[in-house]
Amino acid sequence: MAFTGKYEIESEKNYDEFMKCLGLSSDRIEKGRNFKVISEIQQDGQNFTWSQHYPGGHSISNSFTIGKETEMETVGNKKFKVTVKMEGGKVVVDSANYHHIAEIVNGKLVEVSTFGGVNYERVSKKVA
Repeated sequence: MAFTGKYEIESEKNYDEFMKCLGLSSDRIEKGRNFKVISEIQQDGQNFTWSQHYPGGHSISNSFTIGKETEMETVGNKKFKVTVKMEGGKVVVDSANYHHIAEIVNGKLVEVSTFGGVNYERVSKKVA
């Protein structure tokens, strides 16, 4: 499927400001600033497993089905319920406080997250 693959972070914008909004401590922000995060996505039709693997063995994994409510976990270890949508080939997570759009552009995973009025953009290249 369109999203299936393993992606390594290539660039990001507004990392520090966004992580502060999420409530991460300064030392966690500093520690994670240059991590080569690996996003691994398995898509089977409308079903997704979306994992992020961090150096040192920490991972976050969210499984969801487009159009069905699910509980998700953020990088700040906060959990929330949301119904994930697919709009024009983009995966859209939209809750009261958090908005996330992911799409494949020229073979790269482009993600834009918004929290507390701060936008964070991450671009990852496909590695597998």
